[in-house]
Amino acid sequence: MILPRRAFSQMVAGAAALPVVSRIARAQAYPVRPVRIIVAVPPGGGMDLIARIIGQSLSERLHQPFVIENRPGAGGTIGAEAVVRASPDGYTLLLATTVDAINVTLYEKVNFILDVTPVASIARTPNVMVVHPSFQPETIPELIAYAKANPGKINISGGPAAGTGLIAAELFKLMAGVNMVYVSYRGMASALNDLLGGHLQLVVSTLPAAIEYIRADRLRALAVTSAARSQVLREIPTVADFLPGYESSQWYGVAAPRNTPPAIVEKLNKEINAAITDSKLEGRLVDLGSVVFTGSPADFGKLIADETEKWGKVIRAANINPE
Repeated sequence: MILPRRAFSQMVAGAAALPVVSRIARAQAYPVRPVRIIVAVPPGGGMDLIARIIGQSLSERLHQPFVIENRPGAGGTIGAEAVVRASPDGYTLLLATTVDAINVTLYEKVNFILDVTPVASIARTPNVMVVHPSFQPETIPELIAYAKANPGKINISGGPAAGTGLIAAELFKLMAGVNMVYVSYRGMASALNDLLGGHLQLVVSTLPAAIEYIRADRLRALAVTSAARSQVLREIPTVADFLPGYESSQWYGVAAPRNTPPAIVEKLNKEINAAITDSKLEGRLVDLGSVVFTGSPADFGKLIADETEKWGKVIRAANINPE
């Protein structure tokens, strides 16, 4: 059979368009099976809690389970690596946090900026410095004075040996000129349990992980680490009130493997932005001390790049090394 030139050209054009149409169709149908959200810490901490809140909302919105999978270890790099190596099909996602930006400087083989596709930001929350109610210092100036009078006798933790808790603690030690012993834990929940048990004196915790203990008077908050006071702990001062220029906060977002189809990234971005601006879910995040912030994938990518540069400078200045 001999095809007319016009018919042959139409057939070739149609065949060339098939892969594009197929990708668009897959994106429109996405998701058609359960999606994993990798969380690089054990269950029970602030990161895990944020992931479960977002996962539940996405499950309801997209009618497929968004399953939280905890992959702790190696300062968060094990969980991130699991996502980097996953198929770029939208079915393996990462709860990305400030830790991932920090790890770019701490670990030579980690290049988080190049290895993932930013999807959407979720929220930002301050850390909070908490002590056991029996601990004598009740303010940041009293803590600094006590630490200077008792060098090396205060055990402080911020969870894992790499992360915002560690950086916030080391920045505090550097700016206050005090000597404290940093004790690392696999997750924030373990550090808070030891603080409750009297085995630690001070923890720089994510606010979502500690806030219920503070409200129940089981822990005492000395200060929040953000530049401004927390809206849910208005009576608690900032560290910067006593150490001008001090600031440390944690952000959360979602990232996917590099080369994830743009249509899937855009769909996830749209749904996450809609979820966190829903009054019910936003209220839950605000109650945990978080401030939600929406944006495009490019906006989230810029945040990651800016935070990587910012914390790289702090890590080098404080000579921080992973264990």
